[in-house]
Amino acid sequence: MDFETLDRLRHGHPAWRLLRADHAPLIASFLHRTYIKPNVRSLPESALTLKLDDQLFHLRRDLGVDSFPRAAGAYLDDWASDRHGWLRKYYAEDSDEPVFDITPATEQALDWLAGLTHRPFIGTQSRLLTLFGLLRQLADGTDANPATRIAELERRRAEIDAEIARIEGGALSLIDASGVRERFLQITDFARALLSDFRAVEQNFRDLDRAARERIATWDGGKGALLDEVFGDRDAIADSDQGKSFRAFWDFLMSPQRQEELSELLARVFALGPVQTLAPDRRFLRLHHDWLTAGEVTQRTVARLSAELRRYLDDKAWLENRRIMEILREIETRALEVRDRPPDGRFMELDEMAPDIRLTIDRPLFSPPMKPEIEATIELSRADDIPADALFDRVHVDKERLGTQIRRLLQRRAQVSLAEVAAAHPLEHGLAELVAYLNLASDDPAALIDERRRESIAWTDAEGRHRQATVPLVIFARAVSVDAHASFGSRAQP
Repeated sequence: MDFETLDRLRHGHPAWRLLRADHAPLIASFLHRTYIKPNVRSLPESALTLKLDDQLFHLRRDLGVDSFPRAAGAYLDDWASDRHGWLRKYYAEDSDEPVFDITPATEQALDWLAGLTHRPFIGTQSRLLTLFGLLRQLADGTDANPATRIAELERRRAEIDAEIARIEGGALSLIDASGVRERFLQITDFARALLSDFRAVEQNFRDLDRAARERIATWDGGKGALLDEVFGDRDAIADSDQGKSFRAFWDFLMSPQRQEELSELLARVFALGPVQTLAPDRRFLRLHHDWLTAGEVTQRTVARLSAELRRYLDDKAWLENRRIMEILREIETRALEVRDRPPDGRFMELDEMAPDIRLTIDRPLFSPPMKPEIEATIELSRADDIPADALFDRVHVDKERLGTQIRRLLQRRAQVSLAEVAAAHPLEHGLAELVAYLNLASDDPAALIDERRRESIAWTDAEGRHRQATVPLVIFARAVSVDAHASFGSRAQP
């Protein structure tokens, strides 16, 4: 807020120029009524011109014909020029009609002017509750002490239990009509602020896109250096606090469950009697659709930046290939010129006819120092009787069958231990089957293997002998979830 900065803003900032403009009341009132009040993102040129024509007609009727002599289209083009920068004129995708949108600087000026007027209703309770909620989220979300977090959750659980008890007793507390109106007005302010944030984020990426185009037009260095600069600026915006917040908001809004929940909440709030007394705009019900539209415009701006870089790389590769072809054509032309009239002496020398490539990691495979001689045919006398039973005495453990047995037990229970599985389905192949169960547990993300606790598994082998093995405690569960692992951990504690 020093003198030099303010003086530079007074002459160069679009918001300050709007406040100093001769027709500032016309510009501010029209743009506020057209964009801010109905929470509209952008309008085509025909619709915006029609709206301005209508307002100019009423002003000329009240103030005189010569009050605003120019046409509506001329005013819009002037407001969108670089000299003023109060509107942004661009072409939407798959459309040949220009579209107008207000700039973030214009929105700042309109918000400041709106704050100068008298506000008949100033909500303080909802702002205080919002402040307390944000402070509680900040304090609880940064506390690394588990005891403090648990104590806070228990306190909130006690409050919820007490409220449930009061409701069951018939004491149902509701927000009064004044509180409903206050909170609804705060919601509408938040909605307009979110649309303003979208404009600011889009403006940042649009400035980056324009700067990238200017660099590409005047760049004479390598491709890698240019891409490093452009992607560095893009990462700086995406990794900033504003970029991270926008990405988290976009991911939250793109969830179908969140969209359905938001639509249901908007419909319920809009149907409240105190809200209807405020005569809200029906477009408030499509609030989240406006956010999606604004977010898509921002995403398309980033896509245009990527497309511009892709075009630059293609053009650069084409120019490099063209230069190579020109060199080859020049060599061929010179060769044809000297084919019939070769000059005396040596006029061209080539070190090698082909490049000699030696890779650092190019090593031959290992070659044994001697080649063993293996006799493939073994002659056996007819008297020799070699038993082949050992070749067919193999144990095959079907893991699919073991997994089916575990899933059947989990249909009736949430958790089951390996000892319980072995008791319900005795081991048929002894130790090999037990190892297969342990292998299934290690591959299953829902299973828990507690090395600190032991359990004994008993079975009877094929010869009728009783066997017993002591293994770590193994617990199988139905599905992988944070709650399931928490319950496993609590169960596995000694």
